[in-house]
Amino acid sequence: MGQSSSTTSYPTSQFLISPEPSDFTDGIKIDPLRDYTDGIPDECLACIFQLLNATDRKSSSLVCKRWFRVDGQSRRRLSLNAQSEIISHVPSIFARFDSVAKLSLRCDRKSLSLNDDALLMISIRCESLTRLKLRGCREVTEVGMDNFAKNCKNLTKFSCGSCNFGAMGINMLLKHCIKLEELTIKRLRNVNNGDDLVVPGAAALSLKSICLKELVNGQCFEPLLVECKMIKTLKVIRCVGDWDSVLVKLGSGNRFLSEVHLERLQVSDIGLGAISKCVNIDSLHIVKNPECTNLGLVSVAENCRKLRKLHIDGWKINRIGDEGLMAVSKQCPDLQELVLIGVHVTHFSMAAIAANCRRLERLALCGSGAIGDAEITCIAAKCVELRKLCIKGCAISDTAIEALAWGCPNLVKVKVKKCKGVSSEAVNWLLRRKGSLIVSFDAIESEGLDASGSDAGGQESGVGFPVTGGGNVVVGDGPSVSSGRLGLFRARLGLFASRNLVPCAFHRSSSNHGDNSKNNL
Repeated sequence: MGQSSSTTSYPTSQFLISPEPSDFTDGIKIDPLRDYTDGIPDECLACIFQLLNATDRKSSSLVCKRWFRVDGQSRRRLSLNAQSEIISHVPSIFARFDSVAKLSLRCDRKSLSLNDDALLMISIRCESLTRLKLRGCREVTEVGMDNFAKNCKNLTKFSCGSCNFGAMGINMLLKHCIKLEELTIKRLRNVNNGDDLVVPGAAALSLKSICLKELVNGQCFEPLLVECKMIKTLKVIRCVGDWDSVLVKLGSGNRFLSEVHLERLQVSDIGLGAISKCVNIDSLHIVKNPECTNLGLVSVAENCRKLRKLHIDGWKINRIGDEGLMAVSKQCPDLQELVLIGVHVTHFSMAAIAANCRRLERLALCGSGAIGDAEITCIAAKCVELRKLCIKGCAISDTAIEALAWGCPNLVKVKVKKCKGVSSEAVNWLLRRKGSLIVSFDAIESEGLDASGSDAGGQESGVGFPVTGGGNVVVGDGPSVSSGRLGLFRARLGLFASRNLVPCAFHRSSSNHGDNSKNNL
């Protein structure tokens, strides 16, 4: 609903220039009815629209008929409320937006979604579509997916969540979309019976990234994972069932796999050992997998010597610790990013990491009572390339902060959270010692640490350092949260201030505007 393209246009009088009596304009003839924006070529106007956010762009498109036309012809990304009523508006929407390459269709749980007929109409009018995201489109069936895939063969990225079509619908997509590179499946309802298997089809040679989230019978994707030899990224998050056998078959023949994310799975050291056969892996996330131990991590370290990013959430069950990390320090000298959450590590493994991983740039230590002043002092002395450091819920004091002031010459951001032994005086002294350093600090007692990523499940690559304002920041003994009403509200409540889904993530902010925002109509 609300998807029909508006035909309302505002008068252009606000852009008309009227002559004003002055000595300068006495000799100049100005047409009071001329629109001086007519001199801007359509291509330049389209570039200007791309720099606007979604709200401003929609407002600008209503200024006049020309701007309305240029906006529609230059819009590449579109997000629609995919309720059933949209079917009557599809012709007018895509008559206006005839160049859409990235489409998102979302429907809330309480509403009836669009059906196969509407999806077919969209596919006929968007033959150049390259990316499609379906969320909550429960009325779309395997037949609808088949018809869509036949018309949109240039699709390179597909993502669906909370839909009702099963394995056959995915098979139709893989059969016809020979350029498909990225596939994300979340909460697909009809893959529970296990009778149908997902096979790669014509997309076997093009598929490079597969992400499976919250599936009851994710093992039906085994043929897809095993037969797609070009996969570079694999993420399996909160999927029920035994995954060791799948990983064993996957690891035996994949030479291109470089990024693996395993979160809350029934996977053991057998699965990690199988993954370690993919020697080109440079990024590995092991998040809350209780059957993974030091033995599996040692196997990964010995075989995957190109490892650059390692994220481990041990869930505080002490099955991964010094032994595994010392193997990483010896075998993976190119390690640049290390995130340890709920992992019992001591001075021995931290000293080995600091001494051997000389290229380490980003380090996060969260929820480990064994991390103290000695460990931070060792890091400060030996990790000369360290740029970002996050310490949360560790037993450090002002001594560790003082060590940071004299070490880590390239340090630019420090985050200290829930470390009761650190005082604001020490943090202020650190800032005076290193004037360009950005610090985020609070001393609230931790209520728990969770390394699972977003609601979609996975951690992004890194640990974020929230920065308030444009310069150096020190928040005293109160919560270090965003300033403003939200920060004040959370500070007064004091209830959820310390419950962060991602306690730390190295975050690269992006300032993309315009079409990178959701262009909801």
